[in-house]
Amino acid sequence: MPTSTQKLKPILMKKLIVLVLGIGFFISPLYKKVVHASTIIPRTIFNLDNHPAESKIQIALLLDTSNSMDGLIDQAKSQLWKMVNELASAERNGHVPQIELALYHYGNSNLSGETYFIERKAGLTKDLDLVSEKLFSLSTNGGNEYCGAVIKTSLKELDWSNSPKDLKLMIIAGNEPFDQGPVDFRNFCSEAKSSGIQINTIFCGDYNTGKSIGWMEGANIAEGKYLNIDQDQKVIHINTPYDRQIIDLNIRLNKTYIGYGHLGKEKMSLQNSQDINANSYGAANMRSRAAVKAKKSYNNASWDLVDAVEENESILDDSVQMPPMMQSMNKEERADYIKLKKSERDQIQKEILALEKKARAFEEKERAKMEGSEKTLDNVLIEAVKSQAVKKKFEFQK
Repeated sequence: MPTSTQKLKPILMKKLIVLVLGIGFFISPLYKKVVHASTIIPRTIFNLDNHPAESKIQIALLLDTSNSMDGLIDQAKSQLWKMVNELASAERNGHVPQIELALYHYGNSNLSGETYFIERKAGLTKDLDLVSEKLFSLSTNGGNEYCGAVIKTSLKELDWSNSPKDLKLMIIAGNEPFDQGPVDFRNFCSEAKSSGIQINTIFCGDYNTGKSIGWMEGANIAEGKYLNIDQDQKVIHINTPYDRQIIDLNIRLNKTYIGYGHLGKEKMSLQNSQDINANSYGAANMRSRAAVKAKKSYNNASWDLVDAVEENESILDDSVQMPPMMQSMNKEERADYIKLKKSERDQIQKEILALEKKARAFEEKERAKMEGSEKTLDNVLIEAVKSQAVKKKFEFQK
């Protein structure tokens, strides 16, 4: 005679079968949805090797704007585009890196003591016109210069890359003792090093004086370079026979930009105003800015349709985003118009770069005739940054 346990086994088996069938019935449509969803995911998600992550060169400029620093700020304004132009010629494995700049100023008595007399003018951004605008807005006024505090602030606030392959730099310039203020620079120079961020220190004055008051120590801790400049030395701009042609081409280049969305009009105006700022320091400086604008690093996809369509053609579907002259066009007409402007831009950029190569050769010959070398911001900084970039496997076009 079967026991009670033996009687229960068939019942339990039937219930188990029903449960399994029920779960299968419930999961089946979900499984179909998952499979269906996977078929419509863009291939780029799975083919990451075909779309390598964009490499970056990130540089935070930390500039002393106390009373005695007029010469430093003037050199920075006059040489920004020359320095960016050098970086814009970098490549790694055939890819052009994304250049991101940030700008802080410190030591200005117009700033709040609660923030240690520090102000961020621009976070890390590829909007180079914005950085230029903020740089040209700087003025000097007496204050307390706290190097440790501004290093800490930029280290904590900025969106630094996590990739060890990217070049990440802080460039701090000033003329007071490096250990001035309540924040110990050693702690945050060490933290920067741990995050793969190098710190180049630029003392505005005698080399040995800067060395004796901590500027070299800060650079050494963060595996950067210690440099010194004469902030009162006037930068020598060498004009070339090609500058006028390049400037004229830059005017034509601006006409290929098509502002869209809520930023379009404002950013086109900003582009023009930064041309004016660059030109205020002479034709040679404007030549450098035009050369940057002719390279891939100068990308304005956030407001220019030509650059935006390169990244995502679907923007042309949105009539609201279009400038007034393109709102009545259909998508095909818009695409044709963008192709026309792109073709014009490519040709103008090609001409600018060909002329710039000739201008650089002319300038190098003229500089070779001069005695000694200038201890100005661009001269000491460009070679230092390029050597650091080379160690990150970047190469520079000649």
